[in-house]
Amino acid sequence: MKPSRHAAPTGATPMLLAGVRAALATLSVALVGVLGLMGLASLRMARRVVTPAVRTADTRILGLDVAAQTITLERTPDTALPGRYGLFTSGTERYIKLGSVLAEDDTTVKRKLLTEIGPDSRLAPDAAFSGWYYDGPEQLHLPYSSELIGSPAGPCPAWFFPGRPDADVWVLQVHGRGTTRAECLRAVPVFHALGFPVLVVSYRNDGEAPRSRSGTYTLGATEWRDVDAAIGFARRRGARRIILMGWSMGGAISLQVELNSPRRDLIAGLVLESPVVDWRVVLGYQAKLMHVPAAVSGLALGALQSDWAAPFTRSAPIAFDRLDAVARAAELQHPILVLHSDDDGFVPSDASHDLVVARPDLVELQVFEVARHTKLWNYDQERWSTSIRSWLERHGLGPVHEASPTD
Repeated sequence: MKPSRHAAPTGATPMLLAGVRAALATLSVALVGVLGLMGLASLRMARRVVTPAVRTADTRILGLDVAAQTITLERTPDTALPGRYGLFTSGTERYIKLGSVLAEDDTTVKRKLLTEIGPDSRLAPDAAFSGWYYDGPEQLHLPYSSELIGSPAGPCPAWFFPGRPDADVWVLQVHGRGTTRAECLRAVPVFHALGFPVLVVSYRNDGEAPRSRSGTYTLGATEWRDVDAAIGFARRRGARRIILMGWSMGGAISLQVELNSPRRDLIAGLVLESPVVDWRVVLGYQAKLMHVPAAVSGLALGALQSDWAAPFTRSAPIAFDRLDAVARAAELQHPILVLHSDDDGFVPSDASHDLVVARPDLVELQVFEVARHTKLWNYDQERWSTSIRSWLERHGLGPVHEASPTD
């Protein structure tokens, strides 16, 4: 009689078979556990991407010399940068301005203080380094007013800096992820000096504008509608053309306005500072930076695009193909100036380079080095400002719109 196909091999014992079965069972449980942990990690990553960021300490204050008006910081890629910056602190001072590097070694950086610190000032050791420099509109010493823009999300606060009385080309500035309108203040004097009215806007879930039902970012997929409402606001106030300027995620939002807005014919051009052009490039880079396994980051991207993950991410599915300006480059209609550092350190410049290749007829890229994310003005204010002024001049973009036969 032939042995059964399921019979134990010659020499096998019931005890050996039991051990093999137990090992396989243990392996299966372990595999399920690993997959479960990967799934949990990917959901956490996905949730983090769309959750509005809170400013966290990234800089250590090591010393303060009130007599010399200097501050010593722990050395990081940011604290060692040349130029002018800001530092969010706690204690008797909320925000202080930093000047040039006076001395440095392998672990410390001494900088000049541009905010006067008195003998009674006390600063907590943990702080947050910033490229904002200006943290309030009054510091520009320019006329401005506070406005409310009615958007689909509700009334969004904005600052308006008037330009020439006859100006009908406005600049709308859009800040980035985890920041507020103050991020944009550095650019106001450049445009104001040329006569442009400047509107610095907010958008849903940024901590100043209304909160959406989910309270999460959609990385530009819905936020662009609040900026589009600001274009309508400007139009009602006399603007005939709009120049959009977006910083980081504000660049992604501005590109979505360019690609989707029913008012896109009012757009004259875009200026993008350290922009997110393709979110998949940024998220992949950030995952590698944080040593997140590729499988986990891939699952996180899948979760952000899926309905099933919505209860965990609290966000509607995000169509990354629609947010990819390189893939949609053929749809772009207006000239774009991109200012990006190859040493950005947060949003890699790869997609900005790709956008130039895709649309060399519309896109100009000014490549910086050394400067970090959204800190190009701080690092080289003269080159940054000249790049914008020259681009405006080459494209005939002044504050007064020249009427054409089709107007």
